[in-house]
Amino acid sequence: MTKPKLDITLCAPRGFCAGVDRAIQIVELALEKYGAPVYVRHAIVHNKYVVDGLRQKGAVFVEELDEIPPGDAPVVFSAHGVPKAVPADAKARNMFFLDATCPLVSKVHIEANRHFNEGREIVLIGHAGHVEVIGTMGQLPAGAITLIETTEDAEAYTPRDPGKLAFVTQTTLSVDDTSAIVDVLRRRFPAIALPHKEDICYATTNRQEAVKKVAPQVDAIVVVGAPESSNSVRLVEVARRAGCERAVLVERADAIDWSQFEGIRTLGITAGASAPETLVDEVIEAFAQRFDISVSAHGAGRETIVFNLPRELRVA
Repeated sequence: MTKPKLDITLCAPRGFCAGVDRAIQIVELALEKYGAPVYVRHAIVHNKYVVDGLRQKGAVFVEELDEIPPGDAPVVFSAHGVPKAVPADAKARNMFFLDATCPLVSKVHIEANRHFNEGREIVLIGHAGHVEVIGTMGQLPAGAITLIETTEDAEAYTPRDPGKLAFVTQTTLSVDDTSAIVDVLRRRFPAIALPHKEDICYATTNRQEAVKKVAPQVDAIVVVGAPESSNSVRLVEVARRAGCERAVLVERADAIDWSQFEGIRTLGITAGASAPETLVDEVIEAFAQRFDISVSAHGAGRETIVFNLPRELRVA
């Protein structure tokens, strides 16, 4: 049988961001320099393929420090950031730790501390339970930060002093959703202090913009990424709002539900910031088994931002 034709448009940029790339490098270089095991608190990034690959090299993933036996094995904190209590606990246990927190998440932590020290009440726009939100809220004493998830939350929020208020945001949110919440806060509290520079990271913004441009032109969109990955889930939502109802999140090629792609002639493919290009190639190959494909790229290409490694690993 002749395979049906399918035009695939690859969104650019897509996949790994500088923070994810740095976090993975930190684990790999720690394994190279110190040997296995290297303990990692929480999944280093939200991608099972990446985590499994590091586990095969000797990384041991734990959720809490008390799961780590006494010894001198390094401990790595994930890219999402941790509450202040975690490094304090590690020091109390005489652990050698490496912080793989994305510098853009660290920027939000610094900003929250600055606002707190200047006497402001802080609003954090984000998703309850996400590890980045837990890490950011854990930078300050309980009650110093109020989490707001929706415009309804923003309308209902009552600060102690509207004149001493600031907001920060999770770095992996929908740009449009966040903008709507910020609009409510600024309307209700004109004196609210804004971030010096937008907290939503460049990679999240760039990937969402690329999807917005491709979505109206294709019959379906595949977002390669994990369901735990906030920025990947947001890409699906952005694609649907931009006009592509058949936008689906796919973790690996073997998880594709082919019934969702019956009759399509055009397909967009992107990847969340924690999904490696290998998985994008795997998905393209899976479509090539069933369709006569042609592939083109759309967008600005690769990003050039690079973050420094921790001092302890720069000589490795």
